[in-house]
Formats: sequence, structure tokens, C-alpha cells
Amino acid sequence: MPAQETSRDEEQQHELSRAKGSIYVALTHAPLDLQSIMDRVRSPKAGAIVLFAGTTRDNFASKPVKSLSYSSYGPLAIRTLSDIAESISSEHGLMGIAIVHRLGSVPIGQESIVIAVSAPHRQAAWKAGEEALEECKNRVEVWKMEEFGDGGVWRANRDAR
Repeated sequence: MPAQETSRDEEQQHELSRAKGSIYVALTHAPLDLQSIMDRVRSPKAGAIVLFAGTTRDNFASKPVKSLSYSSYGPLAIRTLSDIAESISSEHGLMGIAIVHRLGSVPIGQESIVIAVSAPHRQAAWKAGEEALEECKNRVEVWKMEEFGDGGVWRANRDAR
């Protein structure tokens, strides 16, 4: 099945996504809807769905975080997200995988990334979800600005452990 890619004017819709079979990836400025992302991976063949929601915390390295904002190079980030999702889906025999990353300002306590995976058995789902997160942090072209009371710093996701 060919990939379906949608790109909309960021000023209007704030979303870039790609869907291919049971794989869905997206970048969006809108708050993340956990239920709709989880519904994208539902399958009658799945015995497990694992949902990971990464949230914005109020501190980094014991410094209070005032605000957090994400930026990306959209077309390349979507391609990287797709590559990650396809590889992990194949490796773990998934029924579905969805990875959605929020861009722009993400208030403290709200989700910045949601990963949902479904598999016939829970072990594959757990492993796939963890691998997807680590691969996203290591490879996806998304950067974040952490604003502290005394200034801010841009970080690649892999730098923010």
C-alpha cells in the first residue's frame, strides 16, 4: 500500500502526517488526543496495546522549567518517524504502531509525544514501545527549547536524558 502523506499550511492546520497500512506518524501543534492515537492501532488480532505518553515535566537537572517548546524539520522528521515505525513494526510483528509528536509550546503536564503499539502478545508490545521511544529520542529531527527562570537552552531530544 503506498504511503499517504498530508502536509498542510502550518499557520492553519499545524500538522504533518503519514499513514501507510497499520503505521501512522505525525507532527502536530495541537494537544495530543491519547484515545484517538490508541484507536489507530486497534486490531481484533491484537492481545495487547501499549500506550506511552511522554509529558512535559516542571524541571530538568534540578532546575525549574518555565516553558518548553519543540521545533522540527518536518519533512525529514516524518520520514525518520516512518522509518522507525516500519522497522519496529516488522521486527516485533506488530498489528499497528502510531507515533505522534507535538510541536510548539507544550505546557507543563501535557503530552509532547505519544506512542501506541498493538501486538498479538504483551511482551512484543512492551518491547516495541520502548524501542520506538529510544529510536525517536536518538534519531528524529526534533529539538526543544527549555526555558528556565535564568535563560533557556536548545537541546536535541537525545541530549535531554
